[in-house]
Order: sequence, then C-alpha cells, then structure tokens
Amino acid sequence: MGGGRVRVLLVEDDDRVAGALIPALTRRGLAIARLATGAGVLDRVHEVDVILLDLGLPDIDGVTLCRQIRAVSDVAIIVVSARGEVDDRIQGLRAGADDYLVKPYDVEELLARVEAVRRRRGEHPASEPVVIRVGDVSVDLSRHEVLVGGKAVALSRKEFQVLALVAGARGAVCSREHVLTEVWGHRGPAESRSLDVHVATLRTKLGRPALIETVRGVGYRLGGQVARS
Repeated sequence: MGGGRVRVLLVEDDDRVAGALIPALTRRGLAIARLATGAGVLDRVHEVDVILLDLGLPDIDGVTLCRQIRAVSDVAIIVVSARGEVDDRIQGLRAGADDYLVKPYDVEELLARVEAVRRRRGEHPASEPVVIRVGDVSVDLSRHEVLVGGKAVALSRKEFQVLALVAGARGAVCSREHVLTEVWGHRGPAESRSLDVHVATLRTKLGRPALIETVRGVGYRLGGQVARS
C-alpha cells in the first residue's frame, strides 16, 4: 500500500456518525471518502486501501455488499456495526470481512484495527494481482481488468462481476443462485433473464463462446485449462 496516506472508504448512512468520524480520522493522517449507501461502492473499491463498512445500509444488506466487494477485490474490509451478536460477527467474517468492530467504539481502537489489518495484509498487499488465465484470456480480479489475446475488453460492472464469480470458482461449477444473489441481490424471473443476457453478452464481447460453459439446471463453469498467478 506504499508509504502514502492510507485511503479509507467509509460506507455509513448515519450523518452524525460520519460527521464525527471523518474529522477524527483525517486528523490522524488518513484520507477519507464517504458513501451513505451501498450504491457506488463497487466502483470505488480499487481506489482505496481499507473499507469501513456499516451493515445497516438503506439500499442493500451490508453482508451481501461485503460478499460483492470480496468477489471483485481483495481490499481490506472492517465491518463497523451496531449488530453485536456472535452470529452477526460470524456472518460478517464469513462474508469476507477482515475484522468486525461493534458500535459504539473508541476511535483509537478503530485506528488500531486499521493498522492491524494493514500489517496482516503487508505480506499480500491488496494491490497484488490475482489473475486467472484460461488460454489467452486473463481475468485480473484485483484490477477489474480482462484481457483477450493481450488486448483489454471493456465490460460493464455486472458483466465483470458475473465473470469474476465464474472465474473465481476456477473450473468448479458456480450456481445460478449464487451469481444472482451476489450480483443482483435477488433471484426473481427478471434477474434470471438478465443473467442469461449478461452471459450471452460476455461470450460475444470476449469472442470465446466456450469460455463460459452452461451446466444445465445448475449454473456455469470455466471451459478450458485454468491457471492462476
């Protein structure tokens, strides 16, 4: 993460909490950006070192958002929530969070948690690429980039998320239910049709129709020999 300021994305809908926290963290040398909803978070994950994620967001369940972030990025995630039950903590950590801090908390403790997460990840920085290769196609999960024959292919956010989930299974079957839940948050008929369209578009854009195999009645998997670096 380099020697510059730690870049933190605060995802918190409570203006009072954010209003107290942002100046306190800024005074301690952190660079803070804030979003009050889950919308837009996935577009920002590659610009920051740590995400402070409230679970009680107005537009999406924080645990679902945590899984979506983890599907496309290895960024450090600290859940900051009023939900203090053991089950809530387990759910957050299983969704991919690195740490879980219960409100109300001390700012110094939060800073200590941020530093601890950064130290733990020092061996494997968030910027370290996780690249999955199948033939001449490479999917860079950390940089949100897809190359075919060495040339970048522009994908929409949802298209990349679908591809990242299937690629992340590394040849195992990725169920339709999993993709729908992670990318759309719902599993209704409209979302199911949208998934079909996204898969068809991916096959066309990538120019490799056999890259994403349909496993009838189950889901999708990568076709071909999968390599990872």
